[in-house]
Amino acid sequence: MRSEPNIRANQHRITEGMMGSDDSCGNNGAFEFCRAGIWLKVIASDGLGWEHVSVSTVTRCPTHAEMEFIREQFWRDDECVMLLSVPRTEHINCHPYCLHMWRPTESAIPRPPAEMVGPVAERKAGAR
Repeated sequence: MRSEPNIRANQHRITEGMMGSDDSCGNNGAFEFCRAGIWLKVIASDGLGWEHVSVSTVTRCPTHAEMEFIREQFWRDDECVMLLSVPRTEHINCHPYCLHMWRPTESAIPRPPAEMVGPVAERKAGAR
């Protein structure tokens, strides 16, 4: 995750009420971002070997572009982050329109060879 205090995210931190937090909580806390007129509710946490960010809206799941926007707020460009779909028997749903991003802190995320993702020659310079 980005260094603490996270200058990008802190200006969107919820500081009052049940979800309120402050800089002493590091990257942990609740945040609200408005992107293209859509409010994105975010809960960030780290611990037990994981960094985690959940993103939700009131009426629908966040789009890929919205998830990437939030990813940029909490993680550096050189960090690999994943959206995880667990087995149905382990599925926990506390909000119908919430998606989660995860990053283990004690190991690297395995990734497929670039050729399996798309044509390597057409990728932008510096992209994996």
